[in-house]
Amino acid sequence: MSLCLVTLLLFINHEDIQMNNANWAMRAQSVLPAGGFGNFDHSVFIKKGSGSRVWDEQDNEYIDYLIGSGPMLLGHGNEEVIDVVQEQISKGMTFFANNTAGIELAEQIVDAVACAEQVRFVTSGGEADMYALRLARAYTNRNKIMKFEGGYHGMSAEAQMSLAPSIQANFPNAVPDSAGIPASVQDDMVIAPYNDKETVKALLDEYGTEIAAIIVEPLQRIIPALPGFLSFLREECTQRGIVLIFDEIVTGFRLAYGGAQEAYGVVPDLCTLGKIIGGGFPLAAIAGKQSIMAHFDASVVGRDKFLMQLGTLSGNPVAAKAGLKTMEILKRPGNYDTLKAHGVRLQKLFTKHLTHHGHPHQVVGEPELFDVLFTSNPVIDYRSANQANQDKSKRFNHTLRTHGILKSPSKVYPCLALTEADFEWTEQAVEKAAAELNK
Repeated sequence: MSLCLVTLLLFINHEDIQMNNANWAMRAQSVLPAGGFGNFDHSVFIKKGSGSRVWDEQDNEYIDYLIGSGPMLLGHGNEEVIDVVQEQISKGMTFFANNTAGIELAEQIVDAVACAEQVRFVTSGGEADMYALRLARAYTNRNKIMKFEGGYHGMSAEAQMSLAPSIQANFPNAVPDSAGIPASVQDDMVIAPYNDKETVKALLDEYGTEIAAIIVEPLQRIIPALPGFLSFLREECTQRGIVLIFDEIVTGFRLAYGGAQEAYGVVPDLCTLGKIIGGGFPLAAIAGKQSIMAHFDASVVGRDKFLMQLGTLSGNPVAAKAGLKTMEILKRPGNYDTLKAHGVRLQKLFTKHLTHHGHPHQVVGEPELFDVLFTSNPVIDYRSANQANQDKSKRFNHTLRTHGILKSPSKVYPCLALTEADFEWTEQAVEKAAAELNK
């Protein structure tokens, strides 16, 4: 075949790919509001993943630091996970009844997570957070919820208060982040600044007898708790009869096998888990003290205190099998050390090249989950994080993607599948992106 013909065929193939992507975008726009699922950049269409990499519909290859927004900690297409999933699929995909895989998964969670005496499965993290708040209200017979400005806890009405407020309201006033939420929800929310003991203490002194729960991400998005802050919350909740909820949808089985509770040494009353425990399939859970979880059992608490919960796919056996195998692999010796080492290496290469090219910045978070913020000021809460140069972050992330790095706009998720070639590719991309920020 002549060189001219090869060139022509490659050109035609490239044009076909471009047209195919535009066609999918048009089709999405006609049937999906805003042309997407409400998650990641709607212009990106991922068609496959393998190990640490993904490919889009235009056959662009990326090192994947998005990893499905966190679940794919082993990487894509892990053979051991696929084997157990295929075995279960051949036996049945869902039953709306108890199954042994779900019970085994619950046993493993109870064994691993300090606060977990019992477990109730749901399908999504947001659903788990919603039920955790409802449990706390049933248990305490109180209505108010304290959450922290900028904390993400799903899509319920309570969670959509002061998640990403466009105005800086005075604490404890809640700012709704979504239309369609009754104004009455605001009255039951107490919003506090993360990492601020004095303000939290003052708000608890004022509203403490009305507060059912404090819900907190022990690593808020990427912002670590200051020393003593989580233990302060634990002490205050114990003294005031408030349920402490750790939202560990992200941190569970990521910061350590026992999650943030193990990593930070503070045990809540309830926690919510997701992402990793489903091995890439839709599965989440509420876990906690038996005395609180008993409100899922009418025979124990009576009809008046019973919290109804059901879901068509709750405890799905395929997801449970995938989660069990994922957790088994994570528990093997050395895997958490490897994950942490990967994260430390990535943090260092970001710092190396951004510093070399003269960009004031901070790497914020833990090695297992972090991002770069372009600011010289301390980042301890939502407002200080929001003061970072957002435009610079957008340009940096965009340039990284053009050089084959796929990441969230606000997070870097390392995974165990990363290879030496991935680190070399990543370093080249970061160096180029850092240099291009000066243009």
